[in-house]
Amino acid sequence: MHVSDLADRSQDYLKEIWNINEHSGAPAPLGELAARVGQKTTTASEAIRRLAAKGLVIQEPYKGAILTAAGQRLAMDMVRRHRLLETFLVQTLGYTWDEVHEDAESLEHSVSDRLMSRIDAHLGHPERDPHGDPIPDAAGQIPQVDWVSLAAISPGQTVTVEQANDHDPQLLRYLAEHGMIPGSQLTVLESPAAGMLKVQIGTVEFLLAESALAEIRVRRDN
Repeated sequence: MHVSDLADRSQDYLKEIWNINEHSGAPAPLGELAARVGQKTTTASEAIRRLAAKGLVIQEPYKGAILTAAGQRLAMDMVRRHRLLETFLVQTLGYTWDEVHEDAESLEHSVSDRLMSRIDAHLGHPERDPHGDPIPDAAGQIPQVDWVSLAAISPGQTVTVEQANDHDPQLLRYLAEHGMIPGSQLTVLESPAAGMLKVQIGTVEFLLAESALAEIRVRRDN
């Protein structure tokens, strides 16, 4: 089966299951899947049932959905398309990292394998997209990453920003305004108030809501 044999919405579900599994290491809860795809929970439940019937998904009772080997292969194809398209839009067409997600979501369903191969070659076979997410190669291999949530970093530690979730444009704009992009170094400072985290990049200090910390991945500097 090729990913183009599936309806666009089915492609979305496979990709979002993979994204949730990648970030949490756990099955994708039905409610979260429905929210990400923009459908009702009952509709999402039926979609997962159909994907399970095709042998692409396993629904674990009271836990969520995980991908079979066949489902993971197709999901990785969608992830590759999305992340390469985001990279192309930023590097070639001048998009900012908070603008690309929605357009990449639309384009990923219609591009051919040949076009994706040409885009990949044109970009020099990048391993990360503009948000720091690893890009699977044409064989479905993905670069290994060594990162943790910013929420796991204690005051006084200096870390390197590795990745920021592309689902929240407002957060991405705020991070970019303060120079907090993949590759930047930051130091976690003492929190000034409950629910807030103060960080420093260069000489600039600014605040992050604790709710945003899980959306940012960092690498501890030795």
